[in-house]
Amino acid sequence: MKKINWLLTALVLIISCVPSQIKGQEKKRMYGNTPIEIFPYNNYQKAYKYFFVEPKQFYGPGREKLAPKDLKEVRIGLLGPLEGSNLMPLGKQMLQGAKLAMEEANAKGGYRGLPFKLMIHNDVGLWGAAANEVVKMDEEGVWAWIGSIDGNVSHVSLRMDLKLEIPIVNTGDSDPTYTECGIPWLIRVISDDRQSNYALINQIYNKDKHSRVAVLRTSNRYGRVGIANFTDAAVRIGHPIVIEERFDDGDTDFKQQLERVKKLNVDAILIWGNAKESAFILRQIKTMGMKQAIYGSDRMVSTEFLKIAGKDAEGIITTSPYNPDANSLPLAAFQSNYAKRFGSEPDVFAAHAYDGMNLIIKAIQKVGLNRALIRDVLTDLKTFQGYQGVTGKIILDESWNDIGDIYMAAVQNGQFKFSVSPPIVLKKH
Repeated sequence: MKKINWLLTALVLIISCVPSQIKGQEKKRMYGNTPIEIFPYNNYQKAYKYFFVEPKQFYGPGREKLAPKDLKEVRIGLLGPLEGSNLMPLGKQMLQGAKLAMEEANAKGGYRGLPFKLMIHNDVGLWGAAANEVVKMDEEGVWAWIGSIDGNVSHVSLRMDLKLEIPIVNTGDSDPTYTECGIPWLIRVISDDRQSNYALINQIYNKDKHSRVAVLRTSNRYGRVGIANFTDAAVRIGHPIVIEERFDDGDTDFKQQLERVKKLNVDAILIWGNAKESAFILRQIKTMGMKQAIYGSDRMVSTEFLKIAGKDAEGIITTSPYNPDANSLPLAAFQSNYAKRFGSEPDVFAAHAYDGMNLIIKAIQKVGLNRALIRDVLTDLKTFQGYQGVTGKIILDESWNDIGDIYMAAVQNGQFKFSVSPPIVLKKH
């Protein structure tokens, strides 16, 4: 019986509570920036085994391969929602950010005189389709690729990638489980939903002193996995969410869900979904005379949300993986060049794709055209740790997940205003 208890504890504690000190970090951080207060059983005993304490190593062959001598271009892939998906606006921004980084690299001479070429592949969130696109990229001879945004696509594609062994820099999928698969060919350079959840817990319960919170979330993987750490943390600090209602992408009428929420006397509502549906929900909340404080996921931080929500957006608070108003010369240059090139302002997916593409290009410039060596550079916590991109300092934990700063975004006078999320200390209420 005692052995079974230890095994259960080990399985529950899949996240390491051993603080890690990575070169370039100013302080010790937990895996995924998880507050120690919400680790299962952490106040009672230590687990038999902790995971994600050390990076997953690649011991296979490939580092000895020489680059082809007849190349006319250096191909880098991109997998994103560009057609037939409700995430097309996000995919377009990701594509344009990657394009801009590549065009700037080519203007500086490319790779030893060879131009970089972007090999573009569409995903539509279908099981199996993403795997086929990764096979096509392998046949095209890409040296690395970036993408995607949809959680299902990302999980399917990385499993095919494990077979083909192509370095991945993910710049758009915030699924917390993405880097927990033990696959040594990927890094992620955008903060995950787990970190957003903890920042929202801190804001809603600790700072704003709410206790009865309702959640409205999209019924897909983004909603189911994205909100999981929020609901778990709420239980651990003594304030389980009062109700969780769901909606589908494309819905415009949320009256039934909101009527149920209205009857339960909640004092705050968290909306977790894409910009369009979130804006419609917010407008309907106001139309129904509901006065609760409103919070949201980082996909609200968009011009689409502000346009649809209008004056109803005033006062809502979300998280953001970066601060577009930061006092940064590289960021200002990126925003200016992006606007000139594409005629619009870059969003979070464009900015992270720009950083991700630059990381791939720098890795290739450093070690040449060899997939295994490019992987070694990208996953080496000492090489690019603390890399200053346009999205800020990139800091990876031992699963190669970006644990850089999370920002809070509040709508004031019709615009998002950003501030760094304060240190998260979760106390049981």
